[in-house]
Amino acid sequence: EDVWQLLGIEAAVERLIQAIADGESVMILGDFDADGATSTAVAIRGLRAMGLEKIDYLVPNRFEFGYGLTPEIVEVAAQTNPSLIVTVDNGISSVDGVERARELGIDVLVTDHHLPGERLPDAVAIVNPNQPGDTFPSKFLAGVGVMFYLLIALRQRLRKSDWFAKQACKEPNLASLLDLVALGTVADVVPLDRNNRTMVEQGLSRIRNGRCAPGITALLRCAGRDPTRAIATDLGFFAGPRLNAAGRLDDMSLGIECLLTDDTAIADRYARELDALNRERREIEASMQAEALASLDKVSLDNEEQWGLSLFQEGWHQGIVGLVAARIRERVHRPVIAFAEASEGLLKGSGRSIPGLHIRDALARVNSLNPDLIDKFGGHAMAAGLSLAKENLQAFSAAFDGVVRSRLAPEQLEPIVYSDGELQAVEFNLEIAELLRQCGPWGQAFPEPVFDGRFEILQQRVLKGCHLKYELALENSAQKLAAIVFNINPEEWPGPGERLHIAFSLDVNCFRNSRSVQLLIRQRFNEQ
Repeated sequence: EDVWQLLGIEAAVERLIQAIADGESVMILGDFDADGATSTAVAIRGLRAMGLEKIDYLVPNRFEFGYGLTPEIVEVAAQTNPSLIVTVDNGISSVDGVERARELGIDVLVTDHHLPGERLPDAVAIVNPNQPGDTFPSKFLAGVGVMFYLLIALRQRLRKSDWFAKQACKEPNLASLLDLVALGTVADVVPLDRNNRTMVEQGLSRIRNGRCAPGITALLRCAGRDPTRAIATDLGFFAGPRLNAAGRLDDMSLGIECLLTDDTAIADRYARELDALNRERREIEASMQAEALASLDKVSLDNEEQWGLSLFQEGWHQGIVGLVAARIRERVHRPVIAFAEASEGLLKGSGRSIPGLHIRDALARVNSLNPDLIDKFGGHAMAAGLSLAKENLQAFSAAFDGVVRSRLAPEQLEPIVYSDGELQAVEFNLEIAELLRQCGPWGQAFPEPVFDGRFEILQQRVLKGCHLKYELALENSAQKLAAIVFNINPEEWPGPGERLHIAFSLDVNCFRNSRSVQLLIRQRFNEQ
């Protein structure tokens, strides 16, 4: 896409050129998820390669400062006297933070992809494909993609002015950042339109060929994945969660340092620490999920009761509520917001939606009908965050449920699984499974082919308490097939001798240098 179609790109490039030419001190203000971490790493690696020497980063600790460029985090940034703050993966809603920065004499350049509110911050430039008046055709860039495009524009302008020749420095190859762009794009679950698919595939190619940040290779190896065969799933389900664990439980600086180092040994050490945090995250999440499911037993989920769920338990971890909301949403197929106590009397919630309900717009509607209920909110169509006074939770729960009810039809509460049909016995082969791997990257809005079929269970084995490994026989066939399903309650699944009707994708299991077909179970159907 033409980078100059991004609204605000000219002003943003000019401000960065000024910072580079004058040797200014620049602070990158990131976010505490994988998109924010990769955006920060791309900004620092890219701007350093353009000749900016005085550059540092700051990521708000979610437990102290919350999300984005708040006035409080501006005060922290001001301690190092930057003349320019560049936000990545945040900032479009930071009206008060930008105003505080201006009061302190600090310019702010906003790069973001989140949906804007009614009022935009008074920044020196805003680069966000989703801001009003923007004509950039690809509206689904992740935060890391926005920053990458800004660097492309900056390099073009510096090249045009002979900057690199005058400085006797090598013009940077920005394709070297595409491994980070791929990781952030996949981990943020943005739709893989043509533009995003191209960047993700190029990034994956670099990872497979060993031309990537050592931290990405280290994260994949920690997860038991082979970097030379990396696909989008490896980024979304293995590297991304380990990176996210730092922001959920500790400080995302650990994840950013893992992505910034060029030292393999240091990257391995960071990756091991992130892997340990991810194991801790899984334990906390499992406990919270069990409590959430227990609380659902007290809530009637028929069509006469709650359609939009608001869940809260004392002691829930603020960094994990989004994952819990996602898991419960998968179980009950309705919009879910999970809350945790952030401070005395203040709750922070993270919501996940279902097709048909734009959850950020739903929160905006709740806010317009009940102006004093929500403190802050923001997000996307399928995921959003908010904060509110604890005393308002019950009223919010009723208001949210009412808005969900007004925007969904009863049939939308029933999950739909789209299948590409049944496979014949001869089609369960390694050649087809490998071909499907190579046809990716698959992801949001570009889903991997899913098939369905009926099988007899020959054997089963529980893995790590929440995964199941099956040996199956295709109905009316003697062919034996391996299958696996992740993150379920094994007690709720059938055992040997029983039948199984499932939707699945064809996967390749690599074990001890041998490859075989494996079914990755996506959905189980109850036989009538």
